[in-house]
Amino acid sequence: MLKPLGDRVIVSVAEEKEQTVGGIVLASNAKEKPQTAEVVAVGEGELGKDGKRLPMSVAKGDEVMFDKYAGSEVKYEGKKYLILHDKDIMAIVK
Repeated sequence: MLKPLGDRVIVSVAEEKEQTVGGIVLASNAKEKPQTAEVVAVGEGELGKDGKRLPMSVAKGDEVMFDKYAGSEVKYEGKKYLILHDKDIMAIVK
């Protein structure tokens, strides 16, 4: 499994369902980019000025909302993941 470093978080992005408008299937590039995902791995946290690790704001298994164009998309063992900085996560969905 991938292990994120520092204040990074690895998420599994929920795929958007295929939508139709008046019976016409939208092209994949016309779909909205998903902004919710499940956290699959969390880094140790960023180092503070005093050299201590700052706590992460999310945990493995949390469903989160993130900035629309944040992160880097990676493919690992046939699955797509997104690597985000902790600061790019806007909310935890409860």
